[in-house]
Amino acid sequence: MSNENQNHDDPTTIRRARRRWRRHLRQEGMTLVEIMIVVIIMALIATGVAVAVLPQLESAKEDTTRTRAATIRSAATLFVAQSSRSQCPSVSDLRDQGFLQDGTDTTDGWGNEFTIRCERGSIVVVSDRYNGTDIIEATGN
Repeated sequence: MSNENQNHDDPTTIRRARRRWRRHLRQEGMTLVEIMIVVIIMALIATGVAVAVLPQLESAKEDTTRTRAATIRSAATLFVAQSSRSQCPSVSDLRDQGFLQDGTDTTDGWGNEFTIRCERGSIVVVSDRYNGTDIIEATGN
């Protein structure tokens, strides 16, 4: 028997080869169960983020709406005070006369256009989701 054949038949060499083979099999890839667990964990994390972020997004839209409406109302008040006309201005009147800058956004947080109403001596800025003081809950959104 040659020395080479003895090394292959040696029990220690066979055990080492089996261990290498088992290690190779274990490191070959991920099982479907492992992938499903990772996907479920990612879905739980995404759900948690959505639950935390969505109310903040709605609150930001409400704050944006109130701020933009206040800007338009201030411009309309200034327009009425400086104008000899007694009619209520529109948003385009305010922009055309320079009471609103060109970059001023005239939509509420949901993209609805503001309109101006002059009621009993007061100026009210409204949109589909904002009545001048409160945010109106939309049924379709």
